[in-house]
Amino acid sequence: MSEILIADDDAAIRTVLSQALSRAGYQVRVTSNAATLWRWVAAGDGDVVVTDVIMPDENVFDILPRMKRVRPELPVIVMSAQNTFMTAITATEKGAYDYLPKPFDLKELVSTVQRALAQPKASQREVSAEETLSMPLVGRSPAMQEIYRVIARMTQTDLTVMISGESGTGKELVAKALHEFGKRKAGPFVAINMAAIPRDLIEAELFGHEKGAFTGAQNRSAGRFEQANGGTLFLDEIGDMPMEAQTRLLRVLQEGEYTTVGGRTPISTDVRIVAATHQDLVALIDRGLFREDLYYRLNVVPLRLPPLRERKMDLPDLARHFLESVESKGLPRRLFDQPALERLKAHSWPGNVRELENLVQRLTALYPQDQITADLVEQELTAVAPVQSEQQVDSVSEAHVQSAVAAFASKLIEDQSSDEPLGNLYQTVLREVEEPLIAMTLRATRGNQIKAAKVLGLNRNTLRKKIKDLDISVMRGI
Repeated sequence: MSEILIADDDAAIRTVLSQALSRAGYQVRVTSNAATLWRWVAAGDGDVVVTDVIMPDENVFDILPRMKRVRPELPVIVMSAQNTFMTAITATEKGAYDYLPKPFDLKELVSTVQRALAQPKASQREVSAEETLSMPLVGRSPAMQEIYRVIARMTQTDLTVMISGESGTGKELVAKALHEFGKRKAGPFVAINMAAIPRDLIEAELFGHEKGAFTGAQNRSAGRFEQANGGTLFLDEIGDMPMEAQTRLLRVLQEGEYTTVGGRTPISTDVRIVAATHQDLVALIDRGLFREDLYYRLNVVPLRLPPLRERKMDLPDLARHFLESVESKGLPRRLFDQPALERLKAHSWPGNVRELENLVQRLTALYPQDQITADLVEQELTAVAPVQSEQQVDSVSEAHVQSAVAAFASKLIEDQSSDEPLGNLYQTVLREVEEPLIAMTLRATRGNQIKAAKVLGLNRNTLRKKIKDLDISVMRGI
């Protein structure tokens, strides 16, 4: 019969865990201090350890490396009420089998113990003091806890990760965390945003080009794959990648090699791919805009980042984090009072964490008060016109088009003599409707061309060209 060692200074937790694991058929030994736990482990006792981090006599993270040195096969499950990103990362980096935030689900804990007994996890490298000081992700909500756990598991692998989430949720932060806390940390982290590069240049940007490969290619140029060799390549807004580039990317993922634009010699590549998108790739596949085989190559480990409205309990921690960040840049120290925090929770946050960060920066820079009140938050939130949801913009756009086309086409047909051809109706209606439709959509998205292009169903570069050709003024939001 397997023996489980439990260490926690809370008597109630020791009792609950002991009863649950005993009912599951295990022998259980409990202690309230780290010294006793270490003595048991050093003596070779126990098949699995379930322990809290903060103990009266010692932090378990301090003795965990010693435990893994003497018993590398021993699975250690760490529990903690300090539910931060670094707790999850440190637990994994110190060699823990898994990390469970408190409060935890008893069924999940028992299931984790069963998995640990079936597949003990090898020890992993220790986290450095420098790493522990950094805090790339903030939040204690259940949704964020699950993200921390997935990231912690993925840092020591080369599996491809697909990050999905709305704009402003922190997809690049997650990609950087996977790199900076992973085994490729010593290598480069290279990011490329597909939506920010003209479609006809994406292949050259990704794979590089030879001298004379196309007009303007006066010298050989290294692509992002070459720049990221030995490290991580972050493909942001992967849904905007043109089909031609998708085909070449698929070959790289399948064969581990590529050729430059204009080149013939295959080049081997050693990169970890992390992709991200705010779009529904399955819907793009249905529309013939994204390769299904590439989707499955990229979507090995899916990771969805929740919008801020789904994790509002994280708002106080995020607000304090951004205040500290602003203070480190030389601005005065500020604090949110409780009514101000409640007002933050009442906001819908269409711009997600990025919107909150911008708000904190404005409040700190524009107002001299040491304490940020609800009135100041309200003033800044209402100063910026609310952004319509994409669904609202879609419905407004559709209604506008239907009304405009119907009215204009009817008038045009009435004005035509019965024996004159109407072959120019399409172009005529398009010219009349296109400019106001694009202008209206840009106003609704506060000048956000990426979001406007998505609503209109246009490529961003196509939209940019139409804005220029039609001389449409773009009013950018804050």
